[in-house]
Amino acid sequence: MNSPPNTKSYKYLFQLFINNFVVTVLVILGTILLLNAAQLGPAQILTWLHAVRHAHLFLATFLPIGLGTLYLMHRSRSVYLVDYACFRHSSDCRIPMAAFVEHVHNVPSMDDKSIRFMKRMLENSGIGDKSYLPTNSHYIPPSHTLSDSRNEAEQVIFSSIGDLFAKTGISPKAIDILVTNCSAFCPVPSLADMIVNKYKLRGDVRSIHISGMGCSAGLISVEAAKNLLQVAPQGGHALLVSTEIVSLHFYTGKNLSMLLPNVLFRMGGAAVLLSTSRSRSRFKLVHTVRTITAAQDKSYQCAFQQEDDAGEIGVNLSKDLVAIAGDTLQANITAIGSLVLPFSEQVLFVLSLIGRKLLNRKIKPYVPDFRMAFEHFCIHAGGRAVIDAVQRSLCLTDEDVEPSRMALHRFGNTSSSSVWYELGYIDAKGRMRKGDRIWMIGFGSGFKCNSVVWQCIQPASNLDGPWADCIHEYPVGVTKMAT
Repeated sequence: MNSPPNTKSYKYLFQLFINNFVVTVLVILGTILLLNAAQLGPAQILTWLHAVRHAHLFLATFLPIGLGTLYLMHRSRSVYLVDYACFRHSSDCRIPMAAFVEHVHNVPSMDDKSIRFMKRMLENSGIGDKSYLPTNSHYIPPSHTLSDSRNEAEQVIFSSIGDLFAKTGISPKAIDILVTNCSAFCPVPSLADMIVNKYKLRGDVRSIHISGMGCSAGLISVEAAKNLLQVAPQGGHALLVSTEIVSLHFYTGKNLSMLLPNVLFRMGGAAVLLSTSRSRSRFKLVHTVRTITAAQDKSYQCAFQQEDDAGEIGVNLSKDLVAIAGDTLQANITAIGSLVLPFSEQVLFVLSLIGRKLLNRKIKPYVPDFRMAFEHFCIHAGGRAVIDAVQRSLCLTDEDVEPSRMALHRFGNTSSSSVWYELGYIDAKGRMRKGDRIWMIGFGSGFKCNSVVWQCIQPASNLDGPWADCIHEYPVGVTKMAT
């Protein structure tokens, strides 16, 4: 429900006063000092300066300079996003809903109950008819071997990196740091080693592979690369690759809660180039905030890889997943709110907490308006229910969550790379402007909620990537789930 016009006016005046309070006070004090100085003559000012002790004059002059120098020496280096590239799927990997249902009919271990469940979940998932699965998943019956998974990994990863190198013009030899993430597929040698071998990266490249952290691992990779860039040579480059290989982990059992990942997850990936050099960069990294609730058993077990009663391996998604994601999000936004929200919103939030405590929770908690801190939102496209829950929690508009809904509709849940497809949607729509702030939100097993904040330095100069041939078709109408 919209607030009455008078309430909006009062809130606007309050925000104007609070957010400019410090500046107003400084201007008033400065004006008073200037007026007092103007009333003094040159002789009086010289007399006052002679009366000041040399030690005080030294401290007043050089102490700020010394403190400023120490701050500059010890502050963290700024990190920039040079550019990114999302995997561009080939048409032979497209999997319409009807084809998906037909294929699972040909899986020998699938019974009618399991197929009906997956069909119903697919129809309500928010995923459209143009998402993608790897080639081996199109066989009848589907093939899910280690070799299939390696082929999928090479197709997704090498294609994304190739596009990124072409966009940025950077040489593989210029890569100082390599961070890869994929939760369930962890071959030997690792995916990071696969990239080193393919592109013949330097022998001293610092490589890390992150596994088991679910869909939030892409944003964890950003933080890991940021930390490593602090000790790399100035102007160093970090290559990030985020993906989830679905070939080897198609669950073929009868446990309904373990069948849901089959419906949601799709083929996808992204390659990202970070640097401590601002030159030719598109975004500046402003904040990274991590929240993990694995200390609580309920959270720890809400997305759990296990064997079913028949010994089939899959990921069990708890019915409490959305509620746990909401609780973890609340903890995360509490941490990030103090970093990004205007002072007026922080004051209103604190007053709301005090009022609820004094009045025994009889007043509705105040939800800060994060649209005052961000122009764009990239919420992990984990499923329609997840996007709906975040939209309600943050009081966002349909336009705010449009990139997430459209990425889910077009590509499905591409796990840790989904936020990059969403950023690609914003770029493809031409909505990004210089100075715009972007909030990426990722959820993952554990349970985790991670936030990364960017600020645009340079909008995209041309339209390419996975949205290039279809952006004119979006947005499409996608109904919300009933609550």
